Amino acid sequence: MSTPPPLPAHNPYAAPLAPVEDIAGDEVVLADRGSRLGAVLLDGVAVMICVLPALFAVPWLERSGGSPNPVAVGAMWVLLVLGLGALLAVNMVWLHRYGQTVGKRLLKIKVLRSDGSRCPLSRIMLARWLPVTLLGYVPLVGPIVGLVDALMIFRDDRRCLHDLIADTIVVRA
Repeated sequence: MSTPPPLPAHNPYAAPLAPVEDIAGDEVVLADRGSRLGAVLLDGVAVMICVLPALFAVPWLERSGGSPNPVAVGAMWVLLVLGLGALLAVNMVWLHRYGQTVGKRLLKIKVLRSDGSRCPLSRIMLARWLPVTLLGYVPLVGPIVGLVDALMIFRDDRRCLHDLIADTIVVRA
């Protein structure tokens, strides 16, 4: 019985030995504190823009006789409801589709689950927004909760109280 010939130094049938690096295309980068603050401020400006037309209706509320003009009162309420309703609709659609409010979209940040997956609108509303908002209305406790919620942004993971309750993070979009 004869032994097989030795294998050549270069085997043309061998798999290539090129190094392959894994590239993470879905890396999440936490939003910086300034972007989060700016987004909250821009959301407040958006609310003010929606409320301003109703505020301009206030001078028409009183006529020379001192009694309110019912047409002006009705117009003020219609303007207020339409403006805030439109802003609410835009925010709800964008939160559902992109995890962004008007301010977050302008500053290119968004809300995700802590594992990096998309955060459903129900979680944003029921777990992220509602508990802290309701606690904010409790006398004596509310202002403390609001302050603690805002100051928790200075933790290393940049997660506020509402983020911890809802298991969310805010990242660059």
